[in-house]
Amino acid sequence: MPELILHELRDTFRGVPFPVALLRIVSAVILAGLIGAEREWRRKPAGLRTHMLVSLAACLYVIVGRELVASDFVGHPDGQMRVDPIHLIEAVTAGVAFLVAGIVITTGGRVMNVTTGASLWLAGAIGLACGAGQIPLAALTTAVVLLVMMGLASIVQRDD
Repeated sequence: MPELILHELRDTFRGVPFPVALLRIVSAVILAGLIGAEREWRRKPAGLRTHMLVSLAACLYVIVGRELVASDFVGHPDGQMRVDPIHLIEAVTAGVAFLVAGIVITTGGRVMNVTTGASLWLAGAIGLACGAGQIPLAALTTAVVLLVMMGLASIVQRDD
């Protein structure tokens, strides 16, 4: 039975092998989770789980896009590709923008939660990078984001 499952997984993943997809998904969740943990620690509206899910979704979009490109039904008879990776990035950006719009609020003439919105936007980008196999770039970005958010928090005291 386990051999049947492994054989099925091997046949299912054509563009990105299963172990590679697993590494990319886990990386996206962990890296965005670090940013989400910082937001959670500051008691912001979008925390650990939200950042992890945004990054995971973005990663999945890229992996599915690669799978579609590698599948038989995507290729057009004239050799042109029907799946455009740029459209996947646009879809993630639009979806995250929708979430961010719900988080950023204006109260009493003050705009709040902009940093949390930006961190969600970055979680989507980190997920896209992980899905594309750019895990070192995603890790570097995560480190810089945390440095900016935590390192500058003591300098800039605002309700973000």
